[in-house]
Amino acid sequence: MARRLLSIWFPRLASDISLRNRPFDGAFALTHRSGNTDHLHCVNMAALARGLSRGMALADARAICPDLATRPADLAAEAAALASLRRWAARYAPMVGTDGPDGLIADISGVPHLFGGEADLRDDLQARLERAGLTAVSAIAGTRGAAHALARHGGGIVPDGHLGDGIGSLPITALRVDQETAEALSRVGLSRIADLIPLPRAPLARRFGTGLVLRLDQALGAQSEPVAATAEPPHFGVRMTLPEPIGLQSDVMAGLARLLDRLCHKLALHNMGARRLRLDLRRVDRGTTQVEIGLARPMRDPMRIAALFTKGVDEVDAGFGIDALRLSAPITEPLAPEQVGSHISLHLSEQRGGGPALRHEDALADLLSSLGNRIGFDRVLRLLPADSLIPERSFLLAPAAYSSAEPMPPRGGPNRPITLFPPEPVTEASGHPPRRFRWRRMRFTTHSAKGPERITPDWWLDDPAWRSGLRDYWRIETEQGPRLWLFVTPQDAAGQNWYVQGEFA
Repeated sequence: MARRLLSIWFPRLASDISLRNRPFDGAFALTHRSGNTDHLHCVNMAALARGLSRGMALADARAICPDLATRPADLAAEAAALASLRRWAARYAPMVGTDGPDGLIADISGVPHLFGGEADLRDDLQARLERAGLTAVSAIAGTRGAAHALARHGGGIVPDGHLGDGIGSLPITALRVDQETAEALSRVGLSRIADLIPLPRAPLARRFGTGLVLRLDQALGAQSEPVAATAEPPHFGVRMTLPEPIGLQSDVMAGLARLLDRLCHKLALHNMGARRLRLDLRRVDRGTTQVEIGLARPMRDPMRIAALFTKGVDEVDAGFGIDALRLSAPITEPLAPEQVGSHISLHLSEQRGGGPALRHEDALADLLSSLGNRIGFDRVLRLLPADSLIPERSFLLAPAAYSSAEPMPPRGGPNRPITLFPPEPVTEASGHPPRRFRWRRMRFTTHSAKGPERITPDWWLDDPAWRSGLRDYWRIETEQGPRLWLFVTPQDAAGQNWYVQGEFA
């Protein structure tokens, strides 16, 4: 069976996608900033008719066409559109791959007879894309290079065994060589592919590089060029259609349990865990209700996940009944299989009625998930150590769901208070350290004092709170009970401006 390849080129994919929902009849272009200049990324037919082209500077385009309408290019949306077209093109070939940012390549060997021949297959493809509002040019040939070249220069079909005749009239640039090589060939009178075919390969390679010879031989079939289909990412979603509508919370949870078993099994096959799950409930009146939860860490345990859906499902308005459920995991992360050891919490097992016990880290993840779904994951914080001697900079606050716990580094110096707060002035202080002082409308008498611990401010940071300079910290145990952390600025001439910044346990 002869190998046949289909190349599809979308010359105005970005503009077609952008204008699909918001049509515009005049000159239109998408712009993309490169360096310090905006350039035209893609233009429509009206802009082409006015003399504009891709890559032109926006300022030059405005001078030629003052009424040009522009929008910023969305490269991510363009890539997503090409990926969708690649999946759609699978109706014509079992293997479809991308060919640059604006093209597709498909191996249609043995397929055309299902559509009545290559011409009918190509006509059906072009008609469907035209109805979708997409400009496309397609070509069929025996090699990838020939199909690519023909699609970028008008399209058509090259019969098997006639590659040289089919692409011979095309310019050298159709071989996917760089512009510098094409210009060098043009200077010696070689402007078409047909001019290169009869020439010996060794002199061409010595003068113009091996890349030119490789591209020529690939287009003519002397060198093989594979077509690799892009691997489809796994889709983590399951659904269930019910023969009779349901409305009770217990019935919805029972259906959810079945969906969770299937979804978690699929996640386990790919060594993935869910970080966010979405349950779509379709009512008989075609309305849809959605319940979405987040997880503090990747998970695929159906029982633990189902407990987090209980509150959201209980608030669902079932209307006249729910006849379909769909569960998906839009956000997933790698989760390797792990063996549960013997370090389990018997107390948690007893609380759950003797069921399977949870490890400490699993119980903590469930707690963070429950709190995060109620008040927001960005509001559940944990303390992380920071490398700084400044008391208020010795820790960081980070969302617990998106960070890992870190042990506090061992300290060789004095302990820090369990409670830190902004410095509060002390009045009626006498002595150094103060034997008696007044703080928060209460009088204290010093029982013992340890210090001083001198801390120097970070000179590379301009912190208004530390503009007073050095601080000497003292650990004061009072006769009234509180154990306070006081400091004084030694450079103060009076030396009597004492402050309290923390309290020990």
